Amino acid sequence: MSVALTKHQQSIFKKAQDFCDKRGVRFTPLRARVYEILLQEESSIGAYDLLDKLRNVEDNAKPPTVYRALDFFLDLGLVHKVESNNTFKACHHFGCAHPVQFLICDCCGDVQEIQSQGVKETLEAQARENAFEIQSQTIEAHGLCKQCRA
Repeated sequence: MSVALTKHQQSIFKKAQDFCDKRGVRFTPLRARVYEILLQEESSIGAYDLLDKLRNVEDNAKPPTVYRALDFFLDLGLVHKVESNNTFKACHHFGCAHPVQFLICDCCGDVQEIQSQGVKETLEAQARENAFEIQSQTIEAHGLCKQCRA
């Protein structure tokens, strides 16, 4: 690894490597660097901000490099896209199908992934009542975090 990760981040990184190995896909050194940066981010990060950070360790990194890595991680569920602000956040509990719910601070931009009990079931019940089949679920709630309200 090229950047310092916490023990928790190292654990997730190793889990992601193993996850890729089990699926027979390559966790290349460049993808590893992109994933390390995503893990280090407290919040979500835009593709070009990610590119700027990647250039600190990979001088010749270009936008397609980042977008290909992000597409790779999105396809595997290792990263989530925050649609409302076009940013990306590493998922810390990949490997299982789960609904995605974000709390997004409109002041500082912080993004927290949460799991709300009952939201998935309620949405699925309403979808069934309307003869609708849900393919994926992402809920983005905007507001102010504790620090910005203070």
